[in-house]
Amino acid sequence: MQIIDILVNCPDIATADAISAALIHKRLVACSNRYAPVQSSYTWQGKLEQEEEHPLLLKTRAALAQQAEDAIRALHPYDVPPILRVNIDGANADYIAWVYEVTRDA
Repeated sequence: MQIIDILVNCPDIATADAISAALIHKRLVACSNRYAPVQSSYTWQGKLEQEEEHPLLLKTRAALAQQAEDAIRALHPYDVPPILRVNIDGANADYIAWVYEVTRDA
């Protein structure tokens, strides 16, 4: 049983909360954590941008990663949403079992 974390920065709290709620409701993720805002700097269309973003961490089965990413893309306002998949090498067995219990089969 393999689980992953998906990290995505959002432009505002409303977007982060909407993505979280939709993916939990669809049983694509078990849970989420919305972190305090961060200051992000990046180049976009040849210009240096500096924006406040709200990191969102989503936890799910590895087999649901693509479906979760597709759902995030559909809800995220960015042309190129920053969606990072992080493989989890290990976690406590009861936590992994819970993630599988509350998410749907791939």
